[in-house]
Amino acid sequence: MDLERCQPTDVEALTAFLREVDLTLSGLDASGVRLWVERDEAGAVVGSTGYEISSDGQHALIRSVAVSPTQRSRGRGSALASFALDRAAEEGARRAWLFSRRSGPFWQSLGFESADRDELAEALADTHQVRLFQESGQLGREVAWSRPISAP
Repeated sequence: MDLERCQPTDVEALTAFLREVDLTLSGLDASGVRLWVERDEAGAVVGSTGYEISSDGQHALIRSVAVSPTQRSRGRGSALASFALDRAAEEGARRAWLFSRRSGPFWQSLGFESADRDELAEALADTHQVRLFQESGQLGREVAWSRPISAP
């Protein structure tokens, strides 16, 4: 897996990719969002991963973990999620959180458990995605997941 840190010039391609796989598009260029992309030999985005860190540095909101439909069922999603968890742990985060209404079994296979979305919103109140979901009313429709993470 060859991941590149998402640069401002990558945001348009990443946005198109995340639209294709039906993930949140907002905040991809926000300063606190850390994102990586995986490209195929032609340069097209075929995978992405990332997170946001809480202001106290203890919590990470995992986001934008996606694999192109043509690349699925090869362990790429797990590798992308693990990459984000490892980078967040390197920054000092001790708990990972995420929103997912459709992929619960995938996240459970990585040790995530159902979590209280209000607790997530409190721990990560200053992140772009939580603020967006609160302002738009989407927070009440989301399903939260969480797990501890440890330093690598």
